[in-house]
Amino acid sequence: MLIYKILRSDEWAALNAASQTAGAPVDVADGYIHFSTAEQARETAAKHFADEDGLYVLAFDADALGEDLKWEPSRGGALFPHLYGPLKLADVVWSRPLPLGLGGHVFPDDMT
Repeated sequence: MLIYKILRSDEWAALNAASQTAGAPVDVADGYIHFSTAEQARETAAKHFADEDGLYVLAFDADALGEDLKWEPSRGGALFPHLYGPLKLADVVWSRPLPLGLGGHVFPDDMT
């Protein structure tokens, strides 16, 4: 199963430069990396990145992240994937721009 992380362009550049990161400021503050499933990603973008352009969506294989990935209740009691460890460039399955369209962010058609 793929799970997704949305990063701002400077956060994506920092991950590329350092090969790993503790995440965005919210991740550092909370002590884990926030991820979303494909079904949760659009709401995450609308809630936390509304009107922000220059974003990227990164896909990760949930199983490959191992025991550091925990599924925990969050928004509305839904289980969200949280990574208790660094976000590693080597774990990125793919990354794509997440442009801002007229009705919100335009996600890749093949996000599953």
